[in-house]
Amino acid sequence: MSLKTPEYVPGHGLIKGKSVLVTAAAGAGIGFAAATRAAEEGARAIVISDIHEGRLAAAVDKLKAETGLADIYGKTCNVAVENEVQALVAYAEETLGGADILINNAGLGTSKLLIEMEDDEWHKVIDVTLNGTMRMTRCMMRTMKARGQGGVIVNNASVLGWRAQKEQAHYAAAKAGVMALTRCAALEAAEFDVRINAVSPSIVLHPMLRKSASQELLEELESKEAYGRAAEAWEVANVMMFLASDYSSYMTGENVSVSSQHA
Repeated sequence: MSLKTPEYVPGHGLIKGKSVLVTAAAGAGIGFAAATRAAEEGARAIVISDIHEGRLAAAVDKLKAETGLADIYGKTCNVAVENEVQALVAYAEETLGGADILINNAGLGTSKLLIEMEDDEWHKVIDVTLNGTMRMTRCMMRTMKARGQGGVIVNNASVLGWRAQKEQAHYAAAKAGVMALTRCAALEAAEFDVRINAVSPSIVLHPMLRKSASQELLEELESKEAYGRAAEAWEVANVMMFLASDYSSYMTGENVSVSSQHA
């Protein structure tokens, strides 16, 4: 069974007047969709980051052209490097006058049986996906606390933090860590009016995923979805915008599954 993708949802001003920082937003994945939705939902200014300078510049130009928002800026950052994380947050503070919302989208996935996996591959996935989210969250929490005006952090986890899948031990462990990080950091951040939540998508087909998984596996995963298809990146971004908005004002430390998998 395959059901038609729903029509694109227009913006409703959910984050009107807010400033947003999105990591790993170049390309055609969830990060770019989140930046697009942020502009469409009324963000006054946006900073996006990516590890690839050329792709980042192209993404900034595309976002400006497609959304009509002029105040969109790019800053290269490798979330596995602490100095670059600090430089990104400082850039966003200076450029935006303070980032009201951080969307932690950066992550890295590969496919490998655990018995065939070397330490280097395990550590790389963990360092980008879990440690990178921790570094960004830690730096932004410090900045938001010092600023004293509250804020919101939205992390990108995965249903693999709950569910098992072959060849994904490293990625699943990292995403389960993101879930736990979200819960624990949220309790600490609540003391200075910062909310931290996470989305956990099941499957979103984008170029990076197609590179790391076989077509056969992707078709198998899609077949397990109730709608018989993968999510569009913007469908996940919509839930991120809800969590970034005042509509979720009582939610913190939560992991929201963005999935249509069979029970």
